[in-house]
Amino acid sequence: MANTPQSEKRARQSEARFKINKMRRSRIRTFLRRVEEAIASGDNAAAREALRQAQPELMRGVSKGVVKKNTASRKISRLAARVKATGAAVAPAANA
Repeated sequence: MANTPQSEKRARQSEARFKINKMRRSRIRTFLRRVEEAIASGDNAAAREALRQAQPELMRGVSKGVVKKNTASRKISRLAARVKATGAAVAPAANA
């Protein structure tokens, strides 16, 4: 329980930041899930488009302090590799 006006204000600010950051994390997870679903469906074009939309969202989370830079870079890199592999799997099927 906050005892001073300053601690009451800090508690209010902390609660407000928590809500905003929770919303941002949820939005990032939604974009990542869309990429995962597109990869699972095997649709390379949809996966590339979903990744193209997810990248700036992740980097926005970095700039807002919700996600660490290395974490965002790692997720983008791994998703990009999986999207690329989806395209490689589709290409031989098109040639056959």
